[in-house]
Amino acid sequence: MNNHQLRSPAYWIEKLQLQEHIEGGAFKEVYRSEMVIPEAVLSEDFKGNRNAGTSIYFLLQQGQFSALHKIASDEIWHFYYGDPLIVYEITTSGELIEHKLGPNFEAGERFQCVVKAGSWFGAQPAPGSSYSLVGCTVAPGFDFADFELAQKERLLLQYPHLGSVIRMLCK
Repeated sequence: MNNHQLRSPAYWIEKLQLQEHIEGGAFKEVYRSEMVIPEAVLSEDFKGNRNAGTSIYFLLQQGQFSALHKIASDEIWHFYYGDPLIVYEITTSGELIEHKLGPNFEAGERFQCVVKAGSWFGAQPAPGSSYSLVGCTVAPGFDFADFELAQKERLLLQYPHLGSVIRMLCK
């Protein structure tokens, strides 16, 4: 019996009060640090003060994807429940890293992965997966002012060798 047979995506959406996310899937912010980091001590990539950290629940179902985007902070992904998820990271040098989140370490899955600040990244349930419930922790904390959704044609020009991933994960 697979994990997703025990709890459905609808169960998690209701219990965790998840809402539709602009990049795809469903999410809910569950933590925003009260500590604020002043813009003056942050890199030029940040346009304002930032909370020290933030955390969300994030759920993707088969057929959904988190569209390629980038932020000014590192983002730690945590696997919680369901089936394996693949997080695709395009580094600033154009290298593609596929992080596989899940509970099966023998199959190369891990409970956590880190996407470095400035990398383009997106995700989707691994082939054969019904859904994945994960969490994302961002430090300095997430702010939409630091969020950029990928433009497919621009990314294809910049990274032509990654065309299949870019086409798969762009809206």
